[in-house]
Amino acid sequence: MSIRSNCLLAAVAVASVAFLGGAQAASPTKIVYGLNWLAQGEHCGFYQAQAKGLYEAAGLDVTIEPGGPDRNIPLLVAAGTIDLGMGSSFTTLNMLNEGIEAKTIASFFQKDPQTLVAHAGQGIETLEDVKGRPVMIAKFSQLEFWQFLKAKYGFTDDQIRPYTYSAAPFLADPTAIQQGYITEDALLLGKDLPEPPVTILLADHGYQNYATTVFGAKAFLEANADAVKAFLAATAEGYRQCISGDYDAAMKLVMAENPDHTEELFHFKLKQMIDRGLVLSGDAETVGIGAMSDGRWKEFFDLMVASGIYPADLDYTAAYSLDYLPGPTSN
Repeated sequence: MSIRSNCLLAAVAVASVAFLGGAQAASPTKIVYGLNWLAQGEHCGFYQAQAKGLYEAAGLDVTIEPGGPDRNIPLLVAAGTIDLGMGSSFTTLNMLNEGIEAKTIASFFQKDPQTLVAHAGQGIETLEDVKGRPVMIAKFSQLEFWQFLKAKYGFTDDQIRPYTYSAAPFLADPTAIQQGYITEDALLLGKDLPEPPVTILLADHGYQNYATTVFGAKAFLEANADAVKAFLAATAEGYRQCISGDYDAAMKLVMAENPDHTEELFHFKLKQMIDRGLVLSGDAETVGIGAMSDGRWKEFFDLMVASGIYPADLDYTAAYSLDYLPGPTSN
């Protein structure tokens, strides 16, 4: 990690601790946060904040609820069953498009870990090389990153093949290409291949989706602004610790919550998060961990409008707020 990055991390730590100190309350404010999937390494910052007492120090009583295929986090947030949830840029834009008032208030991944992954030796190195070839993707992906690939790289729907959430079809076909995640591809698929797979991180090719976000219903956010700000500041400090290499406490909690998540996988995920700049890159290097910007939201929305996902008259600015972010950091 560079000296500049270390300085930025230290600055975030100072800002977070200062904020947390001012957020102390006589009686803890309860917050239930719903993850978008089972506990895993990508959620390190939340579990680190829990394990290290950062939420408690901020005057919060935080419950982290794992997600899964049977949990609709946007619906649970809208119903008030959980207070805050994990999503992406699509989450609150979709809710807004359905008339539900909710806002994304931070993004702890500046880069979406979404990839396309292929076998080595096919002559695939860039997204341009994938154009015209069959690609296995999930149904929900067809309305998300696939639209980016169509708009920016000329992909077409006749390339789509079913994605079954099983590695078997990919491993059995040396010409196969499928969706994946940079935090898993080389380890989970690579161990069964004669050569490491080729992984193309879409974020490095212009995919501007915010990932590992925090969102909440507008009414909850406005009624609990101080607690929400304290939650984000504590989580930012949790991620700062994780990407500085201090994540053993989070790893133990994640593995206790999800016994199928191995220590080897956790270390691999964190290395990818650090090396690829998933948490600390772009706006996060100047604004701080969790950063978002008006310009990036507009760029993303405009592309999705051009793709036909959202109507042009949708007030996309109502889908997010920069008012709750932990605050800027300095070099």
